[in-house]
Amino acid sequence: MEPIASHIKLIECPRDAMQGIIPFIPTEVKAKYINTLLRCGFHSIDFGSFVSPKAIPQMKDTADLLDLLQLDGERAALLSIIANERGAEQALTYSEIDYLGFPLSLSETFQQKNTNKSIDEAMRTVDAIQHLCIRQHKNLVVYLSMGFGNPYGEAYSPATVIDFVKQLDQLEITTISLSDTIGSSEPELIKNLFRTLQASYPHIEFGAHFHSRPETAKRKIQAALDAGCKRIDSTILGIGGCPMAKDELVGNINTEVLLEELETRAIPSGIHTLYFKEALKQASEIFMR
Repeated sequence: MEPIASHIKLIECPRDAMQGIIPFIPTEVKAKYINTLLRCGFHSIDFGSFVSPKAIPQMKDTADLLDLLQLDGERAALLSIIANERGAEQALTYSEIDYLGFPLSLSETFQQKNTNKSIDEAMRTVDAIQHLCIRQHKNLVVYLSMGFGNPYGEAYSPATVIDFVKQLDQLEITTISLSDTIGSSEPELIKNLFRTLQASYPHIEFGAHFHSRPETAKRKIQAALDAGCKRIDSTILGIGGCPMAKDELVGNINTEVLLEELETRAIPSGIHTLYFKEALKQASEIFMR
């Protein structure tokens, strides 16, 4: 019998939706949207990144954005992406931020493209950032980029993923998100990876960060849920993707499709309908211009 996830951590990713857009979105517009998302009932909001503004110009206002967020009362946690120790140190000066996220790639080519580091250098950076997070009582989420395939002609296998997880476990990383950076994952691979990893490392929370074209999103969601995955990233309208990957934005898992699948399975999402409808409206205004 298939394992059924009874409670899901939903991570909404406006940062991922916005980062590849070239016209700069005003900080006030971002703040209004993220303030609505904070009240929707998501577990976390991936709201911004402390990375080089030359690499990701859209995220140059992350620090300014924090000043405009309404962080009182019941709200989602805040997650920020960082790519080096300096970014981590900057992010950790803000007590409002709950999680840091670091992209660690299975691809040497993509690690260089994304963070200007080799894999060995990136692993040492993860170790250093983990120590910073422990001292500041923050959680580090490691995203395993190219977790389901490699478009650069380099070797890929599930065994490689397992080896990376083993190394991260030795660094005491407790949250790892398998990232389908170019949208290449297939349901059977998704199921097999999550089942294997969750059985071998029950103390680690494994998440799914899928990029997907609309026609394949539902099957990926179903495969992750069938395998017992309890942490899933998505974006409203399915906007986004990685601007560093293969020079195209594949798009993210659509939050609306994810919520429909949870409803079909009678899995509570915890999402507040009125706030979510307002977020949908704002997203349409921001992304469909």
